[in-house]
Amino acid sequence: MTTTNLRVGLVQQACSSDRAISIAASEAGVRAAAAQGAQLVMLQELHTGLYFCQHESTELFDLAESIPGPSTEWLGGLAKELGIVLVGSLFERRAPGLYHNTAVVMERDGRLAGKYRKMHIPDDPGYYEKFYFTPGDATETTADGGRRGGFEPIQTSVGKLGLLVCWDQWYPEAARLMALAGADLLLYPTAIGANPADPFEERERQREAWVTIQRSHAVANGLPVIVANRIGYEPDPSGQTEGAKFWGSSFVAGPQGEFLARAGTDDAEVLVVDIDLARSENVRRWWPFLRDRRIDAYGDLLKRYRD
Repeated sequence: MTTTNLRVGLVQQACSSDRAISIAASEAGVRAAAAQGAQLVMLQELHTGLYFCQHESTELFDLAESIPGPSTEWLGGLAKELGIVLVGSLFERRAPGLYHNTAVVMERDGRLAGKYRKMHIPDDPGYYEKFYFTPGDATETTADGGRRGGFEPIQTSVGKLGLLVCWDQWYPEAARLMALAGADLLLYPTAIGANPADPFEERERQREAWVTIQRSHAVANGLPVIVANRIGYEPDPSGQTEGAKFWGSSFVAGPQGEFLARAGTDDAEVLVVDIDLARSENVRRWWPFLRDRRIDAYGDLLKRYRD
């Protein structure tokens, strides 16, 4: 850990079919957070456009881009100009026919510090991500010839970032593996909402469950959690569903799950908050969950189901 007190920012925004409009909203949010002293700023999942996974169309693969490419060039330039660590998200074209939902981390000097390819890929009405995205590699070869796991924190000048993406946020295994690899905090760029046709009570249950599961990752691992989600209604171009009403509710939680900052459900917001990273050490001393894990008894976790 290279710093103790870290000022973090996140951007909650609506997105447009016009890439320039979406990028302008993202950049305005990043600049606003940096102006308030944020050293680390995170954008939401796939923030350069509409959430295109509501239906399946091979033409939409044309939205994908390479790394390095337009988004990393823009994000890197912005990070360097503002002197911040910046987390962005993009639809990555890795090779012909091979695409990922990828989060990138740009260092203060504008270089790419690392990337994380979403590991858990949903396939539900309105979230047909398996059509578009290949899961991240469980193990990858690094530029220096080493090996890194799929759940590996990214080292930056502000600490080790346990970066995960949206659907990953429901899986305690992902958060735990990031914690075991030394992450200083967990970050979740997100695009999630509800079917507008569902009753209000059901939509609220879903939203509250989403908040609760991520706060539980903070508690179980003694780590701060940062979550950025989009807002707004986006129609289903295929007309097969009622579209998606994204519920915002971005937040920052401390290592005991306590809220440090919360956004609303409907408006664009920039949250900036100070995190005491040293607090994780104290919390883990009070609640030594890592110490008391029975690693000798967890072998069946590697099974799909215990028949």
